[in-house]
Amino acid sequence: MTTEATLPTTPASPTARQVWIRARGIALALVLLLVGAVAIAVVRSDARHGDLDPRSADPYGSRAVAELLADRGVSTRVVSTLDEARAAAGPDTTLLVAAPDLLTERQQTALWSAANGSGGRTVLVAPGGPAVERLAPGVTADPALSFDSTLAPACDLPAARRAGDADTGGIRYSTHLEADACYPSRRLATLLRVPDTTTEASPEGPPGDTVVLGAPDTLRNNRLDEHGNASLALQLLGSRDHLVWYLPSLTELPEPDDERSFFDLLPSGWLWGTLQLFIAAALAALWRARRLGPLVAERLPVAIRASETVEGRARLYRKANARDRAATALRSATRTRLAPLVGVPVPQAHTPESLLPALSAHLHEAHGDGQPLHALLFGPPPGDDAALIALADQLDALEREVRRP
Repeated sequence: MTTEATLPTTPASPTARQVWIRARGIALALVLLLVGAVAIAVVRSDARHGDLDPRSADPYGSRAVAELLADRGVSTRVVSTLDEARAAAGPDTTLLVAAPDLLTERQQTALWSAANGSGGRTVLVAPGGPAVERLAPGVTADPALSFDSTLAPACDLPAARRAGDADTGGIRYSTHLEADACYPSRRLATLLRVPDTTTEASPEGPPGDTVVLGAPDTLRNNRLDEHGNASLALQLLGSRDHLVWYLPSLTELPEPDDERSFFDLLPSGWLWGTLQLFIAAALAALWRARRLGPLVAERLPVAIRASETVEGRARLYRKANARDRAATALRSATRTRLAPLVGVPVPQAHTPESLLPALSAHLHEAHGDGQPLHALLFGPPPGDDAALIALADQLDALEREVRRP
């Protein structure tokens, strides 16, 4: 006769080999993803060399704009430091900031202080939310980008009306200031011209202003000959005799108190993108958790020993700390087995009014008014593991007593 002690037991936690077998598919997918990312980064490492650099003839450079401006008598000078950009601000100068988001908060504030009231024009190329709020106070960037790249002027700004359609679709802006809002996308402008109210027009040129451009496509070599991009670029950058092209350098170290936070390093729209990922994850979880119908009992392909089933279920109860469920299962099984022994139909085994009187009459020892039996068979769940073990022992003792001849 085989005893319970000789039965093989299954370990509660998986072995290292089992963990590897389960996780190797995910690990392989992550390795392939990493290798693919590195390969793409290597292939595209020089794809945007000289981006918005007026000295670069690459597709994403801006040498064509500088050459056209030179033919019209506008000189172009490239600067890479904040001090040079601040010193260049003046009524006869257009200051173009090619990458406003690379500047720190202190640098953005200092640049605005130098450009504001100088009487010149400041052109900001695709600044994000924090950058545009400091470089053009009163202007805010919308988290959602424009769906379309090529847009119509739809404003009274002469430069935009002469240029016609242009590739300004990108970041969208709004403002409460008196400004020219052009190239709208869903009622928000992708080009804003905000006049400087602190200066007036001088005999040497027009009053100062700030132009916020939602996309850099109109300045790039590969897009300059499309639509009205060339006309718009020449009019925005050629209103003064001198053009200072500020390309912020990553080697320009900020001051000790000017360190950028982690969120400043994230690209604009990261919050909107994160929200979309959360929504996608929730929809995927809802899709994977759908119920296709009621549960159907299925015959197991192999026979499983009752002791293994009991042990597995007990471990699940213990892991979930479900003493109430375990106590309910023990009491229900005991009532089901006791009912036929005392002459109570099984359907009425879980009714105290039917089971307890018959059980009290059948027992050899008196149990008073039946309250101990009621607490034992229909009482509240145990408060701890020790109480659960005591309950199981008492139920076992009760059943042995009823079965005693």
